[in-house]
Amino acid sequence: MKSLTLSKYVLITPARNEAQSIELTLQSVVAQAIRPMKWVIVSDGSTDETDNIVGRYVVEYPWIELVRMPDRRERDFAGKVHAFNAGYSRVQHLDYEVIGNLDADISFDEGYFSLLLLKLSEDPELGLVGTPFKDGPNAIYDYRFVSIEHVSGACQFFRRECFEQIGGYVPVKGGCIDHIAVISARMKGWKTRTFTEKVSLHHRQMGTAQDSVLTAKFRNGRKDYVIGNHPVWELCRVAYQITKKPLVLGGLMLISGYAWAMIRRVPRPVSSELVIFYRREQMQRLRKFFKRSRMPAAKPIEAPPCA
Repeated sequence: MKSLTLSKYVLITPARNEAQSIELTLQSVVAQAIRPMKWVIVSDGSTDETDNIVGRYVVEYPWIELVRMPDRRERDFAGKVHAFNAGYSRVQHLDYEVIGNLDADISFDEGYFSLLLLKLSEDPELGLVGTPFKDGPNAIYDYRFVSIEHVSGACQFFRRECFEQIGGYVPVKGGCIDHIAVISARMKGWKTRTFTEKVSLHHRQMGTAQDSVLTAKFRNGRKDYVIGNHPVWELCRVAYQITKKPLVLGGLMLISGYAWAMIRRVPRPVSSELVIFYRREQMQRLRKFFKRSRMPAAKPIEAPPCA
């Protein structure tokens, strides 16, 4: 493989009505010790002040580009992929070696990208890297129980060769686009890794109403089925969720969403090969975890919900 030049990376950020938080992201990126060659921010039909905020930075920093897309009626995750691809088309001619997908509602310290680039340079088998994120008062995932190989969609740094091999992001309306990319990378033989030395902060205000939380659990269960979670793995997730707020109900809604999708045979947007590969990984992790813990009923595994 080619040697990695740490400064040669590009960023793409799909943004839709992110006026409340995008300036924090902008401030974080311009403060980086190693800045990107190009940062394309794609305003996905924003109707708030997002475009004006980004526009001020474009004037001062010529390596930032704002791409405006027309408003769309449907709100789904496939639209986010289409916005990303609009930005991707603006950087393909550049001589970069790393491409980052960055959310418009996170912030981080000035050495954040330097760490990710360093990790990629140290291990040529790494195809995708990231860090945990902290969401308001919520704790980050406990990586004793969550696979360190999962990389959050808040910030994903791909080696260019890896990103091109997996064919980029899959435009799935129901979500899991980042999760599919992570699994696809490993299926192609790349390592994927979350590094806990740094953490990004997630600033978008999340819904706190009980019905919203339960609806999210149901949808996560549906996503778990769609992505191909093994039934045994899903039961472990449910066992873990029962112990978290909302107590019991969260786990019940999770398994309800999974069962609903299974009964209705909701189509999967991924290949059968990916499902087989992913389930094999899950079973291997469960065996290792239970063997290591010797208390399988005490600390079941949870996998991060896909986005």
